[in-house]
Amino acid sequence: MMTRRQQAGNDSQRGADEAYAVELLGVRRSYGSGSSTVHGLRGVDLSLRRGSFTAVMGPSGSGKSTLLQCAAGLDRPTEGRVLLGGEDITGLSENRLTELRRSRVGFVFQSFNLLPSLSVEQNVLLPQRLAGRRLDVRQARHLLDQVGLAGLGRRRPAELSGGQQQRVAIARALITRPEVVFGDEPTGALDTVTAREVLGLLRQAVDSMGATVVMVTHDPAAAAHADRVLFLADGMFAGELYRPDPASVEARMSALVAAGRDRACAGAAA
Repeated sequence: MMTRRQQAGNDSQRGADEAYAVELLGVRRSYGSGSSTVHGLRGVDLSLRRGSFTAVMGPSGSGKSTLLQCAAGLDRPTEGRVLLGGEDITGLSENRLTELRRSRVGFVFQSFNLLPSLSVEQNVLLPQRLAGRRLDVRQARHLLDQVGLAGLGRRRPAELSGGQQQRVAIARALITRPEVVFGDEPTGALDTVTAREVLGLLRQAVDSMGATVVMVTHDPAAAAHADRVLFLADGMFAGELYRPDPASVEARMSALVAAGRDRACAGAAA
């Protein structure tokens, strides 16, 4: 029988676990074997609180996309564990992972990934349809209103600008009220003004809707919308910034790129 102290400890641990939307514990991801092995992640430990906005940055090949894919259940770690809302998803079957992504995770991509044959409203409702849920048309229209697309639900994606299409993608990502929204360069195809508007919507999703956003980006101005910026280099953490501003993010990135160049030169000289 469990003692009160043990029960209290378990309750405390459960509460701590539930405070985090995403956790990576000793995550490594390698590709290939032998001398051709590529190390995407080299033992990453990460905890992201619910209701937070995190940007992930690093030089090319630093492991940013690998980190996002492992955290979202799109790729499996070679070693370590990934927890979503306190649930260990590392060993889940592909079918269960698919169900989990459809119901508990939202995605916003650089290329929008809207279905051209569906209307705007149908695109927003697609995650609910795929998850086998009742279609909540009222919620879809409410989200379209929140992202500034009220009255455009019957249009096709081709009738919208790039910025409007990304707004549809954000509404689609939020329709299932996911635990985490993952963004892979969500402003990479947008002009500066439109990118700022889209980032404002992601910021609003965190502040007003309690969403958790994890965004990979190369843009210091985009990263400055986050609460915290995590920097990667060679598959490992290389620092972080809280309450970032574009200048401090750019300075940190420049230092990482320079350090990588110096390591490459030293390696070539050896």
